[in-house]
Amino acid sequence: MSGAGKKIVDVAVKASKGIDWDGMAKLLVSEEARKEFASLRRAFDEVNSTLQTKFSQEPEPIDWEYYRKGIGSRLVDMYKEAYDSIEIPKYVDTVTPQYKPKFDALLVELKEAEEKSLKESERLEKEIAEVQELKKKLSTMTADEYFEKHPELKKKFDDEIRNDNWGY
Repeated sequence: MSGAGKKIVDVAVKASKGIDWDGMAKLLVSEEARKEFASLRRAFDEVNSTLQTKFSQEPEPIDWEYYRKGIGSRLVDMYKEAYDSIEIPKYVDTVTPQYKPKFDALLVELKEAEEKSLKESERLEKEIAEVQELKKKLSTMTADEYFEKHPELKKKFDDEIRNDNWGY
């Protein structure tokens, strides 16, 4: 196997082992997202399978002696010379340098969005707890107890009463 082909297969194998597909699938909420995720996983598996099968096999060496006996050495030597003169160019990656900075910027954005999301989730959890607590106490709560927790509303109501603003 050529060095570049083996490298590609090794990278593909490492990449597939490092992906927590089940963990990512648990994070998806909508049915459309699940369908797209399943499609992505199938495509990844197909590409990975193709890389492992196509590039992981060494070509069988040519038995030149066998052909010399059947065809003749002059013609076989001509083909062997042409075969040996073939140079397969090395792959030069010009794509990764273009997209690596964009990908890194997206990773930074992703981290920021994740932090924002976690903070918002935490805030919403607190708000839900407060609303549930308020729901439990609502039937027995007095206005003074409510205004203790929400002094800005008490100030607003007091200002409206002071200004003789009764809402009509």
